Amino acid sequence: MYLHIPHLRIARPVSSLALSKAMYCEGLNFQVLGGFSGHDGFDGVMLGLPGAAYHLEFIVSHQHPAPPTPTVEDLLVFYLPDHAEWEAACACMRAAGFAQAPSANPYWEVKGVTFVDHDGYRTVLQNAKSPV
Repeated sequence: MYLHIPHLRIARPVSSLALSKAMYCEGLNFQVLGGFSGHDGFDGVMLGLPGAAYHLEFIVSHQHPAPPTPTVEDLLVFYLPDHAEWEAACACMRAAGFAQAPSANPYWEVKGVTFVDHDGYRTVLQNAKSPV
């Protein structure tokens, strides 16, 4: 169907661009890939890993405030099959200020750890190979 694999952007409203940027750059080793200010009332930052097929966009709207409204099942899941790499990534998340929390779905507790950011968004670091 596609001639090229699409690039995925996950956009989320946040309460603080600076805090979200700091947490995700430190916790997931993301880099700032781009950003904008005053774009039709929106400020934003794009974070990720160069060359990856995805990135996160965090936005703040000054004209149409959209408060963060995550649920316990709105998850970013990163599969890290190497145990030492997974443990180091979990330590980075804690050091970046993410809170460790029990998962609403017990599946993620078997080989993973769920982390929650300052707005309530959840990230799971799964110590396993991706199922796909």
